Amino acid sequence: MTNPVQNKLGCVFIPVSDLEKARDWYCKLLDLPTDGDIFYGHLYILPMQGPSNIVLDSKIYSPEKVIQIPFIQLVTADIVASYAYMKEHNVELLTNIENGHWFNIKDPDGNVLMICQ
Repeated sequence: MTNPVQNKLGCVFIPVSDLEKARDWYCKLLDLPTDGDIFYGHLYILPMQGPSNIVLDSKIYSPEKVIQIPFIQLVTADIVASYAYMKEHNVELLTNIENGHWFNIKDPDGNVLMICQ
């Protein structure tokens, strides 16, 4: 039998405690409108450029499920400007710009994300 599972990422789920607060934070971070639908009372889809989306999910949240290592890498064309933007918008910075091309941030629930050039 041929393997029916594709080598393709559908989406990434992020556990969040307050869906509307997380939606607003991520939409501001990614310069997206906040007018999308909330599905089933606990899911909000962030439409990303590329084949995969981010799904904020308040149903799967618990403090022990917070992702404490970078699990998503967001892309930037200007790492210095991105770092300054995060600082200006009071995003919690976990690192300085490392090796001239990446840094880590925390979302309001403590999930760790990487910004990389």
